[in-house]
Formats: sequence, C-alpha cells, structure tokens
Amino acid sequence: MLRVHTFDEWIDLFRSWQTDIGLTAQELREFQFDIKFGDQEVPHVEFGHFKGQRKWPTVMHIPDQRIRDALMNLIVYQGDTEFASVEQQRSLLENAPSSYDLLSIMRVMCEEMRHGWQMSYLLVQHFGDEGKREAQKLLERRATEGKRLLGSFNERVDNWLDFFTYTQFIDRDGKFQLKMLSTSAFDPLARSMGPMLKEESYHLGTGNNGLLRIVKAGRITPETMQRFFNKWVPTAFDLFGTDSSSSAHWAYEWGLKGRFDERENEHPADKGALNEASRGLYRQECVRLVDRLNALIPDRDRWLRVPDLKFNRRIGAYAHQRWTVEGDEISAERYPAYLDAVLPKPADYQALKALAKDGDWIVAKKQDMADTDGTKN
Repeated sequence: MLRVHTFDEWIDLFRSWQTDIGLTAQELREFQFDIKFGDQEVPHVEFGHFKGQRKWPTVMHIPDQRIRDALMNLIVYQGDTEFASVEQQRSLLENAPSSYDLLSIMRVMCEEMRHGWQMSYLLVQHFGDEGKREAQKLLERRATEGKRLLGSFNERVDNWLDFFTYTQFIDRDGKFQLKMLSTSAFDPLARSMGPMLKEESYHLGTGNNGLLRIVKAGRITPETMQRFFNKWVPTAFDLFGTDSSSSAHWAYEWGLKGRFDERENEHPADKGALNEASRGLYRQECVRLVDRLNALIPDRDRWLRVPDLKFNRRIGAYAHQRWTVEGDEISAERYPAYLDAVLPKPADYQALKALAKDGDWIVAKKQDMADTDGTKN
C-alpha cells in the first residue's frame, strides 16, 4: 500500500477509501473538500500553565514533546470519529424516506468527510512522519470491523431512527468536543473548529427535526424510540472519557482542550472532574431537547427520557455495573433480561425495515422547520 509522504498522496488514499466503503454517488464523489480556517478569536493561551502566552502557530512552538504527543492524539481521535460516522451511515443512502432526507444525509456525510479531511491535513502538515502515518490509519480502520477508536463509532446504524437518534445525540457530543477544542493553544486546531461547528449545527438539526417529524407522524411508538435512545445515549456519555481523568487534567493544564463553557465560566476549573462536568452539561442539553419531543406526546406515561448517567456504561466509574435507565441498581440475576427489554430488539429492527417501505412513518419536511440543533428554541 502507498505510504503517505504528502497531502496529495493522502488524498489518493482518501479516494480509495471512498470506493472501498461503497460511496459511489456522484454528489459524494464530487464534493469540494476544502481546508477551512476561521479567524483567530483569541490570540493568547486562554487557560492552564501557559495562560497569557501567544498561541502556538506550529508544532515547533510547543515547548514539550509530551504536549505535542497529547495534541496529536486529540486530533487523531477527532478525525477517527468523522470517517467512522460515514462508514456507519452509508447504507441509508439506499432507502431515504424522501428526496429531502437523501440530500440531507449526503450533506451530513460530505461535511463529516470534510472534517476528517481537515484533521488529516493538520496531521500531515504539522506532525512529520508520525502524523502522516496516523492520517493514513484514519482511512484504514473500519467501523464495520469494530476497529474505530471510540465505542459509539463501532455501533451499527441500521435504519433512519438509528440515524436521527445518532445525529441528535452522538453528533451533539461532537459539538461539545469541537467547542472544547476551539479554545486550544494550538492555533491551527483552534481555528479549524469555527467552520466545523457551523457545519455540525446542520447535523444536529437533522437529528432534532427528524425525531420531531417521527413523533408527529405517530407510526413509531415512543417505546420503540426510547429503546433506541437507550442504545445510543450511554455511548455518548462514554465519549466524554473516564471520570477523574489524568489525560483531561493535563490537556487542560497544557492549554490543549478547554471546558465546553470555558469563555463563559468565571469559576476556576476543577481539573480532577473535567469530563464529569462536560458530561453533565451535555445531559442537561439532551434533557431539554427530549422535553420538546414530549410536548408532542399527550400520554405522560409514555414520555421519552434521557437515560441516567449510570445506565449501561462501558467506561468510567459506572462501567459494566448494573443500573436501570432510571438510575436504580438492579441485581445480577435480573439484569440480562432487563437489558433485553430496554434495548432495541430484533423485532424493532424488522418493524422499522418494513416501515421504511411506507412513507407515512415520518411527516414531510416543512420548509419553515429550521435546520438548527434545537437548543435555542
């Protein structure tokens, strides 16, 4: 296989990757993948040990090899999520519920590929041979083989309820990660985030409005929707990282990654609980969005909910423990049957596949339905 020495060579591998995963639609192959940098919002390091110093324009300006390595790791993980999501969603191109939804998912996938392209550019241009190797690996791992770096991005996106739930909750975690990186002391990374956040808002709006349209149609029950929420939301909680994370502590101390509300929060950071704080803010935002859905469900007993932070976690303090969606502890004997009841069943996937042939399971997209992430409404 070709080894990457220049970004043009990486682009050749990217085109091969598109072919390998089955992206043949003209709209996807002809999309212009530009490198986009926003304005420098703050010229100095905003937090941590180097606060007040000029932000680093190149890797050569970074004062410590450990900081350089941690920075590259952050970029690799971000890029890995972008290409993984395209691999997860690609099969849905064949059964979009409307022409609007087909164009929408194509836009989401193109922008995700552009975000991966941007991260790969940073790796190739700034991190020498090691960065070039890591940029190549971004195109070699496969979500379909369970080899992506983070759990959410190895799950199967099987149907459009999966997709809308994914873009509502998993892409929303992406918004949090991008905003935290937007305050980075590494200037090329920080300035990459503005354009990416603007594009990400459409992805969140796609999920938010898609779920609203499903609830309005009334063909997919709240109980089925809840099982898919239970599938995806715990994986999103995991994306924020382990509790009491030393990696998060040092990323903050070194100025690489701030808090989600870094520029608004006047209080000193609790560097021992950075991941927990971001995860809590994320859950609060998700609760507000689910409340919007519940406003359309007249029977309060069938209202949707955001699972408790302890439910079905795979990393952190609650990993592999036994808690219900409501946050109650449950016995080892009862837990397997409980999970079977609250997670999507084979019958759910079969029913959704059958519904996909019938267009009335989701209401038509109204032109006045804003494509925003829903948090401002």
